[in-house]
Amino acid sequence: MTTVRVLLALLALLLIARPAAAGKRIALTFDDVPRGRGAFMTPDERTRRLLAALRRARVRQAAFFLNPGSLAGRRGGERRIGAYAAAGHVLANHSWSHPHLHATSAADYLADIDRAEAWLRGRKGYRPWFRYPFLDEGGRDKGKRDAVRAGLAARSLRNGYATVDASDWNMERLTVEARAAGKPIDTAALRDLYVESHVEAAGFYDDLARRTLGRSPAHVLLLHETDIAALYVGDLVEALRRAGWKIVGVDEAFADPVAAARPDVPSAQGTLTEALAWEKGLPAPRWYARNDTALADRLFAERVLHEEPTVAGMPAPVIQAAP
Repeated sequence: MTTVRVLLALLALLLIARPAAAGKRIALTFDDVPRGRGAFMTPDERTRRLLAALRRARVRQAAFFLNPGSLAGRRGGERRIGAYAAAGHVLANHSWSHPHLHATSAADYLADIDRAEAWLRGRKGYRPWFRYPFLDEGGRDKGKRDAVRAGLAARSLRNGYATVDASDWNMERLTVEARAAGKPIDTAALRDLYVESHVEAAGFYDDLARRTLGRSPAHVLLLHETDIAALYVGDLVEALRRAGWKIVGVDEAFADPVAAARPDVPSAQGTLTEALAWEKGLPAPRWYARNDTALADRLFAERVLHEEPTVAGMPAPVIQAAP
């Protein structure tokens, strides 16, 4: 009898623990492929290092969202894209020329998508997903938003949304500018800031999703094909796992029921998590704090460049303690 009771207790513990273990899942996606030379390496070296880092980190399936229009003048770009697919990762549409929807007519925008689709369809690893450049789904123009949503449905293209974003594109921009200016870059601090920001963002958006949906969906992390990712994505994956996250493939993430959501909010731009929370009436902030580029720029200057904090371009005053 005692043995039976022990087994039942163990079974109960497993049943309790299983939902928690399944509750934090996240997939990795990379935008703006192929990019040109970055802060530290050539495009060829970046692809090799990024693929090696994903392999070592046991990330079996990430998604690379492509702008085929960027291939012009970028030698070897098609070969690098093929290398991602050959490694088991998937390819999807990020438009031909990376336009802002709010500044483009719906007809021209859909034509730009079609041009990218013509390049993508039939390639190894292709998925019928479209991610809006800048996560701009039309801003306050609901007529344009709905016209493009209808156009995507007519083309059997699904929204390649993101649920977690930490504006890594801005960190890359700051790094490129610092290198160009000849400033010394503390690469260990850069790694720590990159990893910390994305793990914090994942936690923030998961909490927001739980308050909005009553559950944790399979999350989709927005990254870019950058030198910083090639250098530190392995550290990021390790830190996510330490924080309780399971790294899943993008096919699993985009199979989550949240993929069917079409939130109706005053301005359509940003993560799907933010839009759903806004639609439900959750108060701001519904976005991760470091997506504010002013804050992100200051943190980069202080921690990576070891520059004194500034106020309106002037050094911040030094306040001494009273004797």
